[in-house]
Amino acid sequence: MKRILIADDHEVVRSGLRAIIEARSNWAVAGEACDGEQAITLALDTRPDVIIADYSMPVVSGLEVSRRVKVLQLRSEVLILTMHESDELLTEALLAGVRGFLLKSDAKRHLISAIEALLEGRPYFTSVVLEKLLVNYQLNKQNRSGMLLTAREQNVVQLIAEGHTNKVISSMLNLSVKTVETHRASAMRKLGMSSTAELVRYAIRKRLVSP
Repeated sequence: MKRILIADDHEVVRSGLRAIIEARSNWAVAGEACDGEQAITLALDTRPDVIIADYSMPVVSGLEVSRRVKVLQLRSEVLILTMHESDELLTEALLAGVRGFLLKSDAKRHLISAIEALLEGRPYFTSVVLEKLLVNYQLNKQNRSGMLLTAREQNVVQLIAEGHTNKVISSMLNLSVKTVETHRASAMRKLGMSSTAELVRYAIRKRLVSP
């Protein structure tokens, strides 16, 4: 028998989740909590296989429940339920060790699949959430490859790659030498580079200059 703990501060939500869980012959509700602190206490007492935790709970949030579960080395998987789908929330959830993330609007359709996945040791994210994660990954990849260089930083990198000194670049762009140095340092930091040679190779790859 698989045991599932429900943690949500709304009784009507808990009742709905309980009905879905109890309809499965091999699942049982290990307990119900109305806030995060109570959820952690119940998790320690009942050792559930899965904890369904609302993101926005009083006292302790669903993400903090997940963090504490990891610290306490409980073998419970956490499924976060939320009305929100912001990029920041998704990032926080992943950092908190959450392997299941479900919007409340999708719970009726996906709850059983989500719980089954977590019981089998697999993560579960709906297609909407996966799409957001993919977009975030692509944006992070672009960040690492320097796509967020400002126009001025890109100009400075291009002129450095062409062999101009900071003094010459300052004259060409009508900037102080110190400002050119600041743009150069910022570009190198964003690109994760530490030498002029690396900047030149980057400029060639991005076709800012001819090889």
